[in-house]
Amino acid sequence: MAQRSETRRRGPSLPSRPLLCAQRRARDQPGRERGGCTDRLGGTAFLSESEGRLVARIEAALYAAGRPLDAEQLARAGGVTSQRKATLVARAIARAVNDNLSAVEVVEYPGPRFAMQLKTEYTQLARRFATKPLLSKAALRTLSYIAYFQPIASGELALRRTSNIYAHLRELEDVGFVRGERGGRSKVYRTTSRFSEYFGLSPEASLLKKQLEGKNLNARLSGGGNP
Repeated sequence: MAQRSETRRRGPSLPSRPLLCAQRRARDQPGRERGGCTDRLGGTAFLSESEGRLVARIEAALYAAGRPLDAEQLARAGGVTSQRKATLVARAIARAVNDNLSAVEVVEYPGPRFAMQLKTEYTQLARRFATKPLLSKAALRTLSYIAYFQPIASGELALRRTSNIYAHLRELEDVGFVRGERGGRSKVYRTTSRFSEYFGLSPEASLLKKQLEGKNLNARLSGGGNP
């Protein structure tokens, strides 16, 4: 009688401390797709190039978010469809961060949701050195108008917002979120690919408008009011 073979499906497996392994292999063995390394606690981890990118993308999202992210958001950040895999990656990142950093931690909240944050005992100290936000609130509001109504002329922006929008436009161009093109007597402004990548929004204007409406920004954009 032929022996029946059994194949067990396994979920995605991830290294216990992938960040250290990826960084060490990139430093010591550049160009090698797969390799192993041993971290300072004695564990051995293996990380492929694609897994390394997945870990890096989710780590970047946790770092930049400033709030807890759920599995769906993490999967979207990582460019994968499996929320379970994204959750496993987040837990691996949490182990690496919590085992090796002193002031920063990754906390898992019910949901599950994950947040990279300062430990409570260091928040007062960190406030002394906190930098200014990337953009002022007024410039962010002008950016919202451009994103929703683009392409939009600077003259129309001034009517909808305030005469100070020219300072806002310089601020937005400096960080690469908008670009202006000459269109008659005034410039016409659109958002850039950097804007889409930074805020996780579609570069397609029609889809972007739907995304903004989905975030309940329509009322905010149409509400008027100067800063």
